[in-house]
Amino acid sequence: MTRSGRPALAVVGATGAVGTVLLQILSQRADVWGEIRLIASPRSAGRKLAVRGEETEVVALTEEAFDGIDVALFDVPDGVAARWAPVAVARGAVVVDNSGAFRMDPEVPLVVPEVNPHTVRMRPRGIVANPNCTTLSMIVAVGALHAEFGLRELVVSSYQAVSGAGHAGVRTLRDQLSLVAGTELGTGPGDVRRVVGDGTGPFTDPVALNVVPWAGSLREDGWSSEEMKVRDESRKILGLPRLPVAVTCVRVPVITTHSLTVHARFEHEVTVDAAREILATAPGVVLYDNPAAGEFPTPADVVGTDPTWVGRVRRALDDPTALELFVCGDNLRKGAALNTAQIAELVAVPDRPRTPAP
Repeated sequence: MTRSGRPALAVVGATGAVGTVLLQILSQRADVWGEIRLIASPRSAGRKLAVRGEETEVVALTEEAFDGIDVALFDVPDGVAARWAPVAVARGAVVVDNSGAFRMDPEVPLVVPEVNPHTVRMRPRGIVANPNCTTLSMIVAVGALHAEFGLRELVVSSYQAVSGAGHAGVRTLRDQLSLVAGTELGTGPGDVRRVVGDGTGPFTDPVALNVVPWAGSLREDGWSSEEMKVRDESRKILGLPRLPVAVTCVRVPVITTHSLTVHARFEHEVTVDAAREILATAPGVVLYDNPAAGEFPTPADVVGTDPTWVGRVRRALDDPTALELFVCGDNLRKGAALNTAQIAELVAVPDRPRTPAP
């Protein structure tokens, strides 16, 4: 706790893609923090970044860096989080971790403040996990519908932006776009690949002028790690451990904002009017749904905003208990940095009224 009486916050991984957005969000939200300490790898130590309008020097990741810290936000690779989160806890901090290291640990709550805020209090390891950006891009809307109708099944296809792969993903797409600009492509197999060459970066195939039906690493029976995250995390957040979930993750040539098609089946018959009313009033959701006027969310509309945007709401053609939705969410904001900041506020001031995404 700082001299001001307000809790001290550390941001670990402050120089990364999500860390950069997190610092912007901390400057925009109601200020509950005293000191904000920026921590990164030794090679980034000494850099100065703007936080709340002030230049703050980045310090190296060491055990001593957590002294006096009440809450530590981690945005680092899984292995780094696994190594250093327990160190921060041992030094007296509660850790809010954005990696995949602890999400499925039964002693670590996986929290979305609009859906399951009560679980943040049950943290025997001193760690709270932040869900994957793809899950977060849809779960606020799905959670609101589940609370009313009772979810029975989920079928999802994601259209994931390259920033989900960090700075390397963004750089790869921009490099590829510069290579293909002005060229005559799309008339023969492999022509984009020939122009791009080996410059696929963190992706298996070219992303420019292409869609790639793969995100993550290989898991059992041909599923990808990203697809398993959506299934497992949705079950844990909603408290439905046996929920049938089918997912296909696709990478698309978009810089920021994930989109998903959602087929959600419920316990009882649902109506579009009731679903629209729920979504229109749900915290952290924007209903943008008038196809006759060409109004439905796209990444170009949603990037840089905090809510989950929902459109194309319709009842399934062959099932009166199912709804079809199209959702978009900025994967660097609500999909990562904003949710982390919201969790941290719940930890620091548990009885404070929640501030939903505007």
